[in-house]
Amino acid sequence: MIEPFERAVTAHGVTVLKVCRAVLGGGADAEDAWSETFLAALRAWPELPPTTNVEAWLVRVAHRKAIDVTRARGRRAVPVAALPDRPSDRGIPARDDAEVWDAVARLPERQRLAIAYHYLGRLTHVETAELIGGSAASVRRAAADGIRRLRAEYGHDLDEEGRR
Repeated sequence: MIEPFERAVTAHGVTVLKVCRAVLGGGADAEDAWSETFLAALRAWPELPPTTNVEAWLVRVAHRKAIDVTRARGRRAVPVAALPDRPSDRGIPARDDAEVWDAVARLPERQRLAIAYHYLGRLTHVETAELIGGSAASVRRAAADGIRRLRAEYGHDLDEEGRR
């Protein structure tokens, strides 16, 4: 039996936001992709098979929404002023992690996506390869190369989630 939708948002919301931020960078675009992910998930929720890996499914939906946001960036005007982010009280990565998110954003796209989907989205290398193309081995290599670059920049004090 599929869990109640509210419980899925609570259990997997942080993971989905981390994936969105890793793919899109910190800020409003990632938060928009997070919102769009859960709106789409809510619509599809009643038809979801009971055997679905909900977290992996949500990461895949987030991937598609992040692509939509990336495409939309080229079609909209750039705002002239931005509102400051407020620190979150829900344990979601906030401004104090901006340095790490900026470093992740500077990674080559394939490394960034491999890290986002494998380490933050908890997808297997095979599932990640299905999303971004290539083989599981090439995704494993891209993720390892990305983690190596982050460790070189920040030292060896990063945890599995890329935080200090």
